[in-house]
Amino acid sequence: MLTIGCHLSIAKGFYHAGKEALSIGANTFQFFTRNPRGGKAKEIDQEDIEKLKALMKENDFGPLFAHASYTMNLCSNKKETREFSKMIFKDDLRRLNQIPESYYVFHPGSHVGQGAEKGIELIIEAMNESISEDGAATILLEGMSGKGTEIGGRLEELKQIIDGVKYNKKLGICLDSCHLYSAGYDLVKDLDGVLQEVDRVVGLKRLKAFHLNDSKVDFRSHKDRHEKIGNGTLGEKTIVQIVNHPQLKNIPFNLETPNELEGYQQEIELLKKNYKND
Repeated sequence: MLTIGCHLSIAKGFYHAGKEALSIGANTFQFFTRNPRGGKAKEIDQEDIEKLKALMKENDFGPLFAHASYTMNLCSNKKETREFSKMIFKDDLRRLNQIPESYYVFHPGSHVGQGAEKGIELIIEAMNESISEDGAATILLEGMSGKGTEIGGRLEELKQIIDGVKYNKKLGICLDSCHLYSAGYDLVKDLDGVLQEVDRVVGLKRLKAFHLNDSKVDFRSHKDRHEKIGNGTLGEKTIVQIVNHPQLKNIPFNLETPNELEGYQQEIELLKKNYKND
């Protein structure tokens, strides 16, 4: 079964987001753990969560995607920003214990001129301070496009972070089709080769989730510009090949395309129609 969803607001509650997902044919969804451009987090309503759990069980939902705030930068060149980011990171992990099965997805960060090695060192340090041996959350580093001073544009950087975290049993990666293509991994001409490289460097067992996006920009552009499925440089054929690839068919997908609900519904219908359920 294809596990597919999109990014939805939880402003009206988790249960409302779950109902919204169902209304467009989705069986998962992504949400921000807090204000994506700030640090404020809405209090969790346990009754709302219980209703969501029942909804997910009744409708065979896959894991949800809990996306961290964009303001979180564990490898900032400013100590106060790093401390603020660690506070967000720890609080998000605590809050996820109250939410049904969710993968915590976050952008590794930007080293802001300190160099990739220093940036990776700071990320590892922050994660080791925050992740305990009995931590319940599955934490996913998102692969990035490699723009500016971003960490995570190369699989080797994600691998280095994972290897540096002491309690990394529940640590994995979330790949993004737009980011991968922009970073220089040719999904259009060599999807098999890209997945072989993921397996060689990080290990496919660490790949737990996938963001599906077409791209407004060219291959190896190192820019992050998402496009609607079929309207970009990846194209509909490549996206359909991704969801049908035998090494990817058991992982959840989420759309981050520039759409409203109706557009997401159309894309979900398109992918379901082209999904080979074998």
